[in-house]
Amino acid sequence: MIKVIASDMDGTLLGDDHKIAPETQVAIKRACDAGIRFMVATGRNFRGAMDALKDTDITCDYILSSGAEVRNPQREVVKRTPIPIDLCEEVYEELKEYPVSVIFFTDRYDYRPAPVHRLMERLGTKKEIEDGIIRQIRLFHMDKNDSDEKIRNSAQFLQIAGNTRGISDIRSLEECETPVYKIFIFAGDVDMLQEIGEKLGQNPELAVASSFILNQEVTEVRAQKGPVLKEYIESLGYTMDEVMVLGDSFNDYSMLSMDFGATVAMGNSVPGIKEVAKYITKTNQEFGVAWAIDQAIAAGDGELKLQK
Repeated sequence: MIKVIASDMDGTLLGDDHKIAPETQVAIKRACDAGIRFMVATGRNFRGAMDALKDTDITCDYILSSGAEVRNPQREVVKRTPIPIDLCEEVYEELKEYPVSVIFFTDRYDYRPAPVHRLMERLGTKKEIEDGIIRQIRLFHMDKNDSDEKIRNSAQFLQIAGNTRGISDIRSLEECETPVYKIFIFAGDVDMLQEIGEKLGQNPELAVASSFILNQEVTEVRAQKGPVLKEYIESLGYTMDEVMVLGDSFNDYSMLSMDFGATVAMGNSVPGIKEVAKYITKTNQEFGVAWAIDQAIAAGDGELKLQK
């Protein structure tokens, strides 16, 4: 019987508008009323997760920054697994050969250093930071043909800019006195990003995954959704066979490839994710999380009626 449901956010719990549909909110409430514990397991940090949840009455546990932070329903930090500053600097040095944008995610702000390409040696200016935010939004949030002015005036830009701080070098992160949970790398070149992922993945201290084809996400090797979720649910007295997990991308691979009771890939999952999951639900635009939740409630101790 499913007693815990843990869902990824972007591309899974959230629609393409990056919001939780009313239908999904109602399904989560039905699950909670049925005694099922709901959790989010996301690449977002706490602030980013709360931005998506702020207009809902959802109470949940939080696996954040791809597993680097865990918070309970009271929003208290249960566990942190940051990237040591020496390792942050090592990754940054590796990236200097590539024309990519880099963000250091913490539990407070997103820190953007100077452009990492070896031909760009100036410190990050306000304009460079704003240009980086525009590139990020154009790649992940808005139509690529939207003008810079339209993006600059969007709520998405204002939100990201308000949560962004520039840094002159990696060591200045120490002065911020906040743990670095994840290094977010993005560019428009898929092949180059794959090369970067393979190169960084050779370091046994790092875990490298992606939420989109145009990014790579680097965490400390122990900060992966699946193992962190397993440790957390067991600390609460649950067993793996009582857990349903849902996801759509490669930063969900560690959850979907583990032997939880029900591993469910979204209908919109990237290639390779459906193959490792036990079940497939509808797409995020078709309220696939709500559909899977209702199937779990209806199944009780019986078999889930989801596509295999």
